[in-house]
Amino acid sequence: MSTPADVFILIPAYNEGKVIATTIAPLLALGYQVVVIDDCSTDDTAKALSAHPIHYLRHSINLGQGAAIQTGIFYAQKCGAQYAVTFDADGQHNYTEIPKMLEPLEAGRADIVMGSRFMRGGIAEDIAPIRKSIIKTAIIVNGILTGLWLSDAHNGFRALNRTAIEKIRITQNRMAHATEFLSLIKNNHLRYEEVPVHIVYTDYSRNKGQSNLNSIHIVLDIIINKIF
Repeated sequence: MSTPADVFILIPAYNEGKVIATTIAPLLALGYQVVVIDDCSTDDTAKALSAHPIHYLRHSINLGQGAAIQTGIFYAQKCGAQYAVTFDADGQHNYTEIPKMLEPLEAGRADIVMGSRFMRGGIAEDIAPIRKSIIKTAIIVNGILTGLWLSDAHNGFRALNRTAIEKIRITQNRMAHATEFLSLIKNNHLRYEEVPVHIVYTDYSRNKGQSNLNSIHIVLDIIINKIF
């Protein structure tokens, strides 16, 4: 059984100064190793983090969420992390569900666990119907391109064990990384499970990139890049 100190929470952040301190506070209180990857923010994200005992990494240029996650994975590997969890900076993920995400890894059933809003027990709170339809389309696209047919797509809540930390190497810097991630699972013969999670859509998270137009851009990005 792991302790919170064994778990590195990887949080990609771009201009999240308004909420980042609130997001990391309960994670720190529970003793997790919090790693914030600042993707060249131009707001006060760095200032908001300065008083907190975190691992702070910063890109000198804005590269995108995929690149930020891979920077975090490299860092977790270098630090000898046994487990890593990718976690959104905007507060839509529920920190109390981290143990549930880790359980299949600790039990030895999986190398990667992915949160799902749409399997039995999952909740996508305040999700717009049109956005849900777009995500369902992305699920089909992901299945066709990667061969992994899951119940959710582009959910950033994931947990990795040491084997996955050493094998996942994301090359898609921006939003298409989520589909590449599935290809990497398949190509590296990693075991995976889905776990139902509760995602909360706030006005802030929607304004930061959860718009329907952004969802369409993600699907187009997947198709254009043709990730296999």
